[in-house]
Amino acid sequence: MEQTDSHLYRLRHSIAHVLAEAVLELRPTAKLAFGPPVDDGCYYDFLFETPLTPEDFKDIEKRMRKIIGRREKFEQSSRPVAEALEYLKGQGQQFKVEYCEELIGRGEKEIGFCVNGPFQDMCAGSHLEHTGQIPPDCFKIDSLAGAYWRGSEKNPQLTRLYVLAFENKIELEAYMAKRELAKERDHRKLGKELELFIISDMVGPGMPLWTPNGTVIREALEDLAKEMETRYGYVRVSTPHIAKEALYITSGHLPYYKASMFPPMSIEGEANYYLKAMNCPHHHMIYSYRPRSYRELPLRLAEYGTVYRYEDSGALSGLLRVRSLAMNDAHIYCTVEQLREELISTFDLTLHYFNLFRFQNVKVRFSTHDESKKEKFVDNQELWKFSEDSVKEVLLQKKVDYILGPGEAAFYGPKIDFQASTLLGREETISTTQLDFAQPLSFNLTYIAEDGKEHRPYIVHRAPLGTHERFIAFLIEHFGGAFPTWMAPIQVRLVPVAEDFVDYAKEIQAKLRDQLIRAEIDTTSNSFNKKIREAVTHKIPNIVIVGAKEKENRSVTLRRYAVKEQATLALDTFIEGLLKGVKSRQMDNFADISIF
Repeated sequence: MEQTDSHLYRLRHSIAHVLAEAVLELRPTAKLAFGPPVDDGCYYDFLFETPLTPEDFKDIEKRMRKIIGRREKFEQSSRPVAEALEYLKGQGQQFKVEYCEELIGRGEKEIGFCVNGPFQDMCAGSHLEHTGQIPPDCFKIDSLAGAYWRGSEKNPQLTRLYVLAFENKIELEAYMAKRELAKERDHRKLGKELELFIISDMVGPGMPLWTPNGTVIREALEDLAKEMETRYGYVRVSTPHIAKEALYITSGHLPYYKASMFPPMSIEGEANYYLKAMNCPHHHMIYSYRPRSYRELPLRLAEYGTVYRYEDSGALSGLLRVRSLAMNDAHIYCTVEQLREELISTFDLTLHYFNLFRFQNVKVRFSTHDESKKEKFVDNQELWKFSEDSVKEVLLQKKVDYILGPGEAAFYGPKIDFQASTLLGREETISTTQLDFAQPLSFNLTYIAEDGKEHRPYIVHRAPLGTHERFIAFLIEHFGGAFPTWMAPIQVRLVPVAEDFVDYAKEIQAKLRDQLIRAEIDTTSNSFNKKIREAVTHKIPNIVIVGAKEKENRSVTLRRYAVKEQATLALDTFIEGLLKGVKSRQMDNFADISIF
């Protein structure tokens, strides 16, 4: 969201008022609710006697442009609460009356209003000087949707009218073009078309089922993580999906994280059990099952553990917001002296992944605690200061520009979040590193130091690949569903030009499968051209054509995804190049066939 004093914010806020004014001129009995600016424009909520439809958009836009042409001045004023309430009641604006009464209950003495032409709205500002400053072609009514008043199903359902709004027509059209591309690359759309995952009502919202194709991508990502973590000195563990209530009370997830946990399971004769929302308490149990020496540290315990978090149903979105998620999790137990080196190592591993996948414009967010919110954070100011200073020193050493997030730390320590943007600029956290000083105390975790005494370790929580779900959602959109060969569900599609050459295709398939290459033969009755189109539609990275010439010469004709040119290669040369690219996890340059 733009800053409230920016020109774009004031423009969008002004357009929201013009929208409401235009609607009231066309529908005088409409009731007004809220109309704020949003990231791509603004919206306004209305209650209509007769439903609004998309066919009404043209008339509303035409009326809005008339209002712009009248150059109505935006004038801000305030009224004593009694006068404001009486005015709103006189206008019959029931939602404004309710909100005004709420503000009075909070102790407000005056209520802000904005007037432009004949239109008055309860508003605190800020706007342009007059409607004539709104470019008439910088906005477009986009869609309408249902929205309950104040977000509660117990309240009346309103009609929300969305407007796209930018500084000028060029920016508006650029955004709309980008949005069309985003629709084409939407991971939910491509996930269905490429058969990657399913959300089943019978299983439950936010609980993705991974198909064979999607499972290939998950396992390719997990294999990458296991390989890298082995190189970085991690050891792997596995833990249960549930645990007793006492574990999460000790960890602090109860009560600090309770709102995001599923309800307890009451088992007769036993304590309550919870689905795990985090792997860390389980890992702490592995650390503490026997005494530890400083010689064992740092101890890096890694697990792709499935966790369960209760997201509100309205927040669920494809793979970006789910309730069942597999996290690229690990916990590093280290001494104070080892802490900065471990943070740097984790930072470097995260950047390695981003460079591998060619992610650009990833932002770093450094989240700190808020001393005034005692109920949200562990109360130990000395350790908070040391921990936050340690993270800050690492960021400075790595020369990283970062955004500060006051009050957004984990309850047990500061964190570094890596924020990636979707095609439309929406930011999501895809990787995190968190520093924990609290749980070593609550779990009484210790190690025997060189001085023969017990000391507390520090814990680094890190998930450089985040979760399978969110990371793969980004990869689907990032690649547009065209995954590099090493990740692609089907790495090679063999297309014999006639039935006579199926046996040669089967021979090639067997050779490829012996090398663990995922290869399929198109044996459908489709025409040759349709077989090629089908392979392209399913974004197969390598289409191998075999006919009489190829069979005779022990060769293949290779067509790469999104490349018009074809190349004929010796079969052994093709297999050798393919294996080399897969082993090195090459990000296929689809415009270049020379990698073979």
